[in-house]
This record gives sequence, structure tokens and C-alpha cells, in this order.
Amino acid sequence: MKKYYFKQLDGASLKTLCERKAIRFDDVLPVVKNVLHEVKARGDEAVCEFTAKFNNINLSSLGITEKEIEQASKRIPQDVQSAFRKAARNIEKFHKSQLPKRKKAETMAGVNCFAEPRPIEKVGLYIPGGTAPLPSTALMLAIPAKLADCKEIVLVTPPTKDGNAADIILFAAKLCGITKIFKIGGAQAVAALAFGTESVTKVYKIFGPGNQYVTGAKMLVSIDPEGSAIDMPAGPTEVLVILDEKARADFVASDLLSQAEHGIDSQAILVTTSDRKADDVLGEVKRQLQTLPRKEIAQKSLGNSFVIVVDSIDEAISFSNRYAPEHLILNVVNAKKYVPAITNAGSVFLGAYSCESAGDYASGTNHSLPTYGYARVFGGVSVSSFQKQVTFQEITKQGAKNLGPIVATMAFQESLEGHKKAMELRYQ
Repeated sequence: MKKYYFKQLDGASLKTLCERKAIRFDDVLPVVKNVLHEVKARGDEAVCEFTAKFNNINLSSLGITEKEIEQASKRIPQDVQSAFRKAARNIEKFHKSQLPKRKKAETMAGVNCFAEPRPIEKVGLYIPGGTAPLPSTALMLAIPAKLADCKEIVLVTPPTKDGNAADIILFAAKLCGITKIFKIGGAQAVAALAFGTESVTKVYKIFGPGNQYVTGAKMLVSIDPEGSAIDMPAGPTEVLVILDEKARADFVASDLLSQAEHGIDSQAILVTTSDRKADDVLGEVKRQLQTLPRKEIAQKSLGNSFVIVVDSIDEAISFSNRYAPEHLILNVVNAKKYVPAITNAGSVFLGAYSCESAGDYASGTNHSLPTYGYARVFGGVSVSSFQKQVTFQEITKQGAKNLGPIVATMAFQESLEGHKKAMELRYQ
């Protein structure tokens, strides 16, 4: 991890540090476009062909039966089941607090407006599987989808080498009440969700992370008139840790490494007011790195990462807001006092004991978050991600008299005579 001193960085240098490595789609998009075209044209047949080609698995059927879900769930150890049940309760409790209520306003006498949430009726959840299944993502997506009252929730997950879905993902889905599950992954799974096949229901919005092929497919179906909306653009995962002289080096090093082990393109950034503490943390990173099973991956990720020494916590937060991290850890004394200053971050962890791992799994907040600087404009997945707001207005006869002249004047100014007359008929 290269070290920089904030006061020595000019505008161009800061801009470069905040830039993410471009996702290279040159080789990906032609493949993805072909997959989307074929699945749209040939449905299940094409999905099975691409699964055989890319996963080397021949599927006789795409769906998972309820009996298979039950059997898979029974194979999960009781301690694991207990941990997932507790995590699910926390996630549900937090997301229930987000449930929106009717918002109403009388904008002028006799003019009553209100908004109510409505669920997106059909949603698709992509849960990474294969060699690295992410059952926690099933909880993070399925629980808010259920709370939003989506009528149809379709879950897809890549098949394992034996042609089945990972037991732990099936258990997590069952825990959330999801029974419509398909053992497909990659671009072909996104295509099946976006366009529908003989087996897979077409959905209106697709959620969930994936590799560059999944990401490319999601981006393309989101601009196809026959496709589906998506949750958000996605890139490699990232964390930015701000610490002061009081922070424990071993805590901070573990936070950096827990992010770095995700993948070689992950970024782990350290911003501190103490040059000495920065060196302590880097030494601890080297020590802890040796114990990680995914040491080689983390080591490559750290090559993309860096350290910045700043003069104050305020300066550190200013840089963080510019970088807009997916995860921000504020490991400083009295961290809560800095909350109002934080404007761009996916999820924030306050204090020494609030490690990112807690939010990834079980504290209750959602771990499906904006990466790649998109925290400037996106928040993480929430109940509202699975809903849309419908607005209503009710205007009385007196309200028409109050509002009418305003509308008529504005319509006349835009040369829309029909609009003007429709309003005038109601108040003249």
C-alpha cells in the first residue's frame, strides 16, 4: 500500500486517487450480447446450452422443487441455521423500520395530494453461488422484497458442480419464504429474468451482485425496452477506514484485509491523522496477511490500495466524501459527532467495534451497496428499492376555482390550449 501525504497532493493527484480502475467490457459485452439474444429467442433451450458451455454442467431442468429445498435445508448444521435465523431477525427488524407510510399535503384550499408506496410486482434476485456461494445476499435481498409485498419473487443462483444449487442458499431462501428458485447463473440467468423463458418468469427489476458477465448483462437489459430495470451499477467492492491515534492497529488491519480478500480488484484505503499509526497498521497488515487462506488475492488487492496521512479528521472526511466509498469505517474517538459531515458513503460503521463484517452479515443494515463512486448518487438496497411511489390528487370544486387560473395561465404560456380548456371548464 503506497503512502501519500494529503497536503502534498494537488487537485489532479486527488482526482487520480479517487478514480476506480475501468471495468473492461471489451471482451465481455460481445459474449453477453449473444447470450441475451439467444435466450430472448430460444428460452430454456438457450439457457441450458450456455450453462453447459460456461459451467460445464448439463441441466435436465432449471427449477428447484420444494422437496429439494427441504432436503437441502436439513443438511445445514444446527449452529449455522441458528446464526442465519438470528441474522434474518436483525435484518427484518431494521428494514421494517424503513416501511414508508402515506404522505399527504393540502397544497392549497381544496387541493389535496398524497403519495402511497406500491410494490414492484415481479422481482428477480441474483445470488452468487458456485465455488463461493453468498447466502447472506439471499437474506439481504429477499427480506426487504418480502416486506415490500412484492407479489412474485424469483431467485436464481449458479449450479454447483453436481448440477444442484448450494444447500446453504436454498436454506437461506427457505428462511425468507422464497420457493421459486432456479439453478442458473451468469448472463443467461440475467437474460432469463429480464425476458422470461418457458420456466422462468419475466421480472420487472433485477437485484444482486455478480461477476463482469452478470454486471454487463444487467446493464444491457436495463436499456433494452423489452428488458428489466436493475438495482444499481456495480463494480469491485471497497472500504475506506478513517482512524486517529487511539485506534487499535490490529482492528484496522483486520478491516482492511477483510475487504481485500474479496477479490484482486477490491480496494482498501487507510486515511489517518497519524503517520506513526499508519506504519503500525501496515506492519499489522503484513502480519495478519500471512494467516489468510485467500492471502494471494488479498495481496494483489492491497496493490490497488493506498494510505493517506491527513492533518485532521475533518480533512479525512472531506477526502472520503470525494472518494464516495461503498463502506466507510470511522474508527475515531467520538465518531458519532462526525455523522452530519458524511455525505457520500454506502454504509458507515461508527467506532472501534463496528467492523464492516457486522454489516455484511447480521447487524441488520443491507450489504447490497453502491460501489465505484456511485455512493454519490445511490443508496444501498432498502425496502423502497422494491417499491415505487404513486401520487394521487383530489380537487374539490372550490379547489378548482383556486387552482384553475394558475393552471390556465401556465398552459396558455406553453401554447397547450387543450390543457387550458380542461381546467377552465371546471372553474368558470
